[in-house]
Amino acid sequence: MTDRIEVAATELRPLLEEFIMWARANAPGSDPELVGPAALWHRLAFSQDLGTWKRADLRNLLLDRMPKVVEDPDAAADGMLPAVDAYLTFLSQTGRLAEGSDSLADLQAELDDVEDEFVDLMEELLDDAEGDDDGEDEVGDLGDFEPFADDLAELDTIRLRPDSELAAAARQAPLVAKARDLALWVGSGRRVGEDTLLTDAEVEEALAAVGLPRPDTDGPIAEVVPQLWNIWNLAVDLEFLQPGEGNTVAVQDDTSEWPFDDDEDVLDAWMLGLHSVDYGDPELSDEDLTMALAGLTRGLLVRLLLAGGSRELDDLAQDLAESAADLDELGSDAWEAAGEPLAPAIDWLVGYGMVEVDGSTIRLTPLGTEGVVHLVDDADIEVDARPAIESMSAHELLALSAELPEEEADAEFAAWMRLREPGKAAEELLEAAAEDESDALIRVQAASVVGTLGEAAIPAWQAALKQPSLRPYAATHLSQLEVEGAPEPTQDDTHWLILDMWTISAGLGRSEFVSSLRDIGPEMVNNLLEAIWRIPHAHVEELLDLISQVHPDKQVAKAARRALFKARSV
Repeated sequence: MTDRIEVAATELRPLLEEFIMWARANAPGSDPELVGPAALWHRLAFSQDLGTWKRADLRNLLLDRMPKVVEDPDAAADGMLPAVDAYLTFLSQTGRLAEGSDSLADLQAELDDVEDEFVDLMEELLDDAEGDDDGEDEVGDLGDFEPFADDLAELDTIRLRPDSELAAAARQAPLVAKARDLALWVGSGRRVGEDTLLTDAEVEEALAAVGLPRPDTDGPIAEVVPQLWNIWNLAVDLEFLQPGEGNTVAVQDDTSEWPFDDDEDVLDAWMLGLHSVDYGDPELSDEDLTMALAGLTRGLLVRLLLAGGSRELDDLAQDLAESAADLDELGSDAWEAAGEPLAPAIDWLVGYGMVEVDGSTIRLTPLGTEGVVHLVDDADIEVDARPAIESMSAHELLALSAELPEEEADAEFAAWMRLREPGKAAEELLEAAAEDESDALIRVQAASVVGTLGEAAIPAWQAALKQPSLRPYAATHLSQLEVEGAPEPTQDDTHWLILDMWTISAGLGRSEFVSSLRDIGPEMVNNLLEAIWRIPHAHVEELLDLISQVHPDKQVAKAARRALFKARSV
């Protein structure tokens, strides 16, 4: 049976690779990885022809075969049917749904029919797995960040470099340039093969296009150029390559423009390829040994981050070798068989601009630190990473400080202010506060900080009078500073300030909001409700609605409903 599986998997691989590229552009919401097992068992159990699909076979595949072989029932319950739907659509649109198959519409109807039963079967598998759980933690691979979660949370604040600096580094990443060159070589519509994507002659041309040497081999070149296929996959990740019509791939129109002029476009592209770090893992002739070192590149990255950004290579290699031996009984054998397991990982990371090697020391680059922080965040693990003070915009400062304890927020503001003249700082903060009229918390924070700058902030306050959301704060502070000719705060200004405070209080939770209403008493709330509905505040209607629902005094709740009706009638 093992031989049959290997043969079937080999037959399927080119088709699945093309489907993955097709799905990126045509079915981005599906998970192509879930198609592999279904397509494999369809080939083994139901049809020798990869393109022949029948409703009855599809039902049996999903309800009989897949519950016996699926590895992740939770993921399958959520995504397998949409993935199979995308795969069948791919077969149909590319002319691979063979004559004699049921129509795509009939196959999709069958997917709809079996959906509830399939999900129930997956949930039963999940229940069984929970019942069989002996309490032992599942062992991940070398790239699992979870064991380091506590240590990552305890790291000192990581300061991330400005986008302009990161984009400049990304433009210099050799692997991105190679992926561009490969995509340009592919051209506007290159036909790919059924068994291998490229012929040997094309492989030689592709190697030359990206500057890789031709390997010395007596067999097919395509089987001994893993670096080329990694660059091919990177080109797909970066969206430099996309499926074309029929059995073709094509270069994206703007690929030749890399490195892009716009910093944001550069970083967006670089982030698309960030998960290519997995391509740095060693590839051995024995699949089991290869799997024993899975995640090695991520494991290298997280250890560098935990060490403050740099480590001695020998020490790092010993650490990872011990981890490989602990995680997998084949870990030591795999490490020895790989010869220099860190070499491909380091080569890939250097090529992607994430690490640099200086003698016996390896260290994260600023771009590498940015990338690892993103990978950690993708793993839902907390790490304290913030923009560098000197590059932090006023809006970034205000948004960050809203999430920090008061003492830390004060320290961030103090460090940021030391880099600016008070008048300029006031101008930047108030301009940031005016960006989003619905963000009361940012507005209150900005006004509070600018209020400490005294007379230096007068020009900024005078400019803020022109902004409806900031006028109440500007008028109040200019009046306190006794600025000649400044407008006196009006009753509407006071009501606006109250609405801002209520908005912030409501954002803290229902109990906090109710408590703030109780503090001012039902009579005062009633008086406010009679006038406050007229204020053109972004949150006035939702606040009135909330008061009508949560205020413990029925008369106040009734008054809030009346005020809400008036506000909606304006």
